[in-house]
Amino acid sequence: MQALLKLSALIDRINDLIGRAMMWFVLAATLISAGNAIVRKVAGTSSNAWLEVQWYLFAAVFMLGGGYAFLRNAHVRIDFLSSKFSARTRNWVDIVGIVVCLVPLCLMLIVEGWPVFARAWVSGEMSSNAGGLIRWPVYLLIPVGFAVLLAQGVSEIIKRAAFLSGAGPDVLAHKEPDETEVLLKELSAADAAAQNKA
Repeated sequence: MQALLKLSALIDRINDLIGRAMMWFVLAATLISAGNAIVRKVAGTSSNAWLEVQWYLFAAVFMLGGGYAFLRNAHVRIDFLSSKFSARTRNWVDIVGIVVCLVPLCLMLIVEGWPVFARAWVSGEMSSNAGGLIRWPVYLLIPVGFAVLLAQGVSEIIKRAAFLSGAGPDVLAHKEPDETEVLLKELSAADAAAQNKA
């Protein structure tokens, strides 16, 4: 079990790094979007390439961020049901859900997504928009994104199995919020206060 827990920790570290990189992608997409809007208003011109870069960045955040969301337990969960289960039942439900739903979905989309990327790579497929970009990088996000999510699914199975066997903590137990969650709550409260004053 210790070797599997080391593998799980490695997968978690990789997805944490990817998630942190995706935060920068969101900033980059926002700055590019603002820059495009300013140039369009001031100079009356626009660039399809920059518009597509925004789209590629958004696609990267969406496709590569799934593993990070799963790692941080930030995905959609029916808490009002799972909160009524015992810790062991919650972990068993998660294992079954990952094995029955997540793993087959990821494998199917990796298998189906790879040929789409390969065809675009071989053909040099370009955007149909004037000045658009090559398409293979965004198509590559499909199999890579689902491979990252699948790897995190494996990590989560390992952690849940470790808990069930007594070799690890319950990762589904409610914990204190991390710094990001605290910051988001503070920003939301400040925003709500500002709207109430207005």
